[in-house]
Amino acid sequence: MDDVKNQALTIRGLVIGLVGSVVITASSMYVALRMGALPWPTIFVAVVSLTALRWAKNSTLQEINVTHTAMSAGAMVAGGLAFTIPGIWILDSDASVGIWPILSVTLFGTLLGVLFTHLHRKHYIETKPLPYPMGTAAFNTLTVGDAGGKQAVKLFGSMGISAVFTALRDRFMIIPPVFMTRMPGANTPPFGMWLSPMAVGIGYIVGPLYTGVWFLGAVVGFYLIIPFGIALGFFPDGGAADLFRQNLGIGLMVGTGAGIFIMGLYRYVRKSWENRSRSSFVPRLRAPFWIASAIVIILAITTSLTLLHAILLILGIWITTSMAALLTGETGINPMEIFGIIVLLGIQIIQRPDVITSFMIAGMVAVACGLTGDVMNDLKAGHMLGTPSKSQIIAETAGGVLGAVVAVAVLFIMKEAFGTFGTQELPAPQAAAVSAMVGGLADPLAFFIGLALGIFLYLVKVPATTLGLGVYLPIVISSIVFLGGLFRFISDIVVPGVKKEAFQRDGGIVASGFLGGEGITGVILAIVSIFS
Repeated sequence: MDDVKNQALTIRGLVIGLVGSVVITASSMYVALRMGALPWPTIFVAVVSLTALRWAKNSTLQEINVTHTAMSAGAMVAGGLAFTIPGIWILDSDASVGIWPILSVTLFGTLLGVLFTHLHRKHYIETKPLPYPMGTAAFNTLTVGDAGGKQAVKLFGSMGISAVFTALRDRFMIIPPVFMTRMPGANTPPFGMWLSPMAVGIGYIVGPLYTGVWFLGAVVGFYLIIPFGIALGFFPDGGAADLFRQNLGIGLMVGTGAGIFIMGLYRYVRKSWENRSRSSFVPRLRAPFWIASAIVIILAITTSLTLLHAILLILGIWITTSMAALLTGETGINPMEIFGIIVLLGIQIIQRPDVITSFMIAGMVAVACGLTGDVMNDLKAGHMLGTPSKSQIIAETAGGVLGAVVAVAVLFIMKEAFGTFGTQELPAPQAAAVSAMVGGLADPLAFFIGLALGIFLYLVKVPATTLGLGVYLPIVISSIVFLGGLFRFISDIVVPGVKKEAFQRDGGIVASGFLGGEGITGVILAIVSIFS
């Protein structure tokens, strides 16, 4: 075991990881601003790290795992930044915001993401192990790719099929990205499906429970609330019904966060009471508490946030990073800009910040949640490989901090190159959505209904976050992921018991290839786009 620990975090691995972090962060920032997309880098960096270190002397899968953790950390920092901060210039193209305040916000968001990744890891990966489809796929890619043989043929064969499909869809435009069909009824939204091998693979790995709840949320949102709400006179038109659906979904996700907070506070009080005569309990909480307190003070001094804003922000990030870890683990989806909106709306109720401060709050939350959700996949793979989590946290910190600097630099370079955001050249659609929410909730009633329902469902152990995600997201995403879960459900029933375990293992490997092929192709196309 000592040899494994010594080989997990190495200078060569960290250097390779940081160089890769620069490339992945820059490409992620570019694609997020130009196309409103953010391809998951997890499998791509796993393959790159495996290729770079496989033939190195005394390299181990644990060293490769730490290397790809550093390499992927900057991508979601870039996503959190791109999905929020450009909204400042979408609202006011002449807004005067310098590089240093945004760099400060991004770095603090990164550090908080690292802190809460460390705090949430044990619960979601060891105590309450979630599927983490990307992390599971990364584990399969590393172990099968390193071992070779028939399993490697299955993995890289499905990866190749997925890569070709993605290139034909996104680069050559031969395959349409979405299949749509009209549904009967004047007020019923059309049904559609995103043509994505990766989404099918996610659904298969996640399994029928979470994908079923996810799709149930979509059915409730699109085919119950909208058509029946209009027919019964609750909404004047489809636009009002759709706003209700979106805010209800956000409320459900926030309700889960509130439920997490309530249960966390209850457990803390109970454990404090049980350990009131022991001196060992308080020191365990001391380091994170003082780190968060120091960040609160620095934010209040160096930024436009008040002390109350900073305190509420830290509490909000604690809740939403837990939601990001939970949702990424259950579904492979991490709507980081939604978490930024959630915390911003909560702070607005108590003490309304100015416009630029509002974007800073949303940006810091999105960066922290993006980093936490993404790196949980790497930590899941690390737990399955036996990698020391401390080594991965160090790699996450290094890759995330470097990624923060690169992401801010690319943001301002692109602003100078294209003039502003919210244009055809730089649409930044997620940031545009955040800018629309800076003014407040579009439908407060729907939000608070979802909030109350989300708290209740969480407390009775129903995955309300996943349900809310289905209510909120477009039907085309929910349906394709459900298809993957349906394949898993049918195979579990049809395949005989003696062959079921082997079939599930093979199915997981093929699904991992589907994730990897589309993820790798998406990143490569992003890098190509920068230079073309």
